[in-house]
Amino acid sequence: MPNKNKIELLSPAGDMESVKAGFLYGANSVYVGGERFGLRANAGFCADELAEAVKYARNAGKRIYLTCNIVANNSDIDMLPEFIVQAEKIGVDAVIVSDLGVLDLVKSNSTLSIHVSTQAGVMNYASANMLYKLGAKRIILARETPLSEIKRIRDETPPELEIEAFVHGAMCMGFSGRCLISSYLTGRDANRGQCAQPCRWGYYLTEETRPNEFFKVFEDERGSYILNSKDLCMIEHIAELAQSGVTSFKIEGRAKTAYYSAIITNAYRAAIDAYEQGVPLPDWVKREVNCVSHRPYCTGFYFPENSEKAEDIQSYEHSVYIRDCDFVAVVADSVLRGDTSIEIIQRNYFTADDCLEIIAPGQPPKRLTVSNMVNSKGETITIANHAVETICIECDGNAGAFPKGSFIRKVRGCS
Repeated sequence: MPNKNKIELLSPAGDMESVKAGFLYGANSVYVGGERFGLRANAGFCADELAEAVKYARNAGKRIYLTCNIVANNSDIDMLPEFIVQAEKIGVDAVIVSDLGVLDLVKSNSTLSIHVSTQAGVMNYASANMLYKLGAKRIILARETPLSEIKRIRDETPPELEIEAFVHGAMCMGFSGRCLISSYLTGRDANRGQCAQPCRWGYYLTEETRPNEFFKVFEDERGSYILNSKDLCMIEHIAELAQSGVTSFKIEGRAKTAYYSAIITNAYRAAIDAYEQGVPLPDWVKREVNCVSHRPYCTGFYFPENSEKAEDIQSYEHSVYIRDCDFVAVVADSVLRGDTSIEIIQRNYFTADDCLEIIAPGQPPKRLTVSNMVNSKGETITIANHAVETICIECDGNAGAFPKGSFIRKVRGCS
């Protein structure tokens, strides 16, 4: 039976290209950061860029949320009121905060909706109710919250309080992102958006009287990745999440590419739609999450009854990204001649003989067989090796089915 409760799909964006990709591929909302106060220091929008993102969202009938969730110090508090006033003028739909002082400043200086970040570590209904009384419209649960606890939180809180939870992306060794390792080892504060990701490094043990001798912490010639978390993937557990009371499904990845945002959003959009329509999860959706760079997947802390070992969540072997495909181009225009020719913008090296797939919004991937390629000089080519060059390709099938913004990728190990 189809599900009647609509779920919000919330996608990440570190630049305008990712904002557009998230909305095009099915996100209801996108979250972004400003130049300050967000937990991705290198993925922030200036005021003009934020205004552009908000305008784009309005035209699409979608929403933009602004992160303001660092662990704030006194100098941050001094500058926050101006930032909040500006954000309201620009028209963001909500501000994501983790600090109670910041929450109070948002209330005092604006009428913006307040979402409480996962950084606040909410894992119980008492905290959720307190934050609701303080003015929170939504709580973003700590990643460590099991599904059984989410259901209890939903049952014990006002129905007007929205519940958001992460469904996909990187996790870290800290509690819901709070970590001091980066500060200690590099001077880059993870709680202020500058994490150096030392939890991904390989480690050896040294003894003070033998500083040049390195001892294995784990039985592997590469050392040990004892702090390295697997990535979260809940693509096959949409029903359990929804039935526990989660109404906003959040994808992690503001520092990642527009291709990543598009592919993962497309997959979760299809999975959510299947659940809401009461039909099985399409097989292609399960494959899609492996078509972006990722670490080994797990279901995080959602099912503690099924996870008794640390290796269910930690990846001890290595911290290397794995992927089945490489992003190579994006469609700039379609149906240039008849119904078989499309114009693309090349992003990475590929050849006409490569095993290519094209991914259009709301569709499963389709094999793309190239019969001819013409570069920007009008020359016939078989190799695309100039980044950002516009290329016209003739292919089999209906090119009109692949609108502007569709992504083309090369499948590894395919012939």
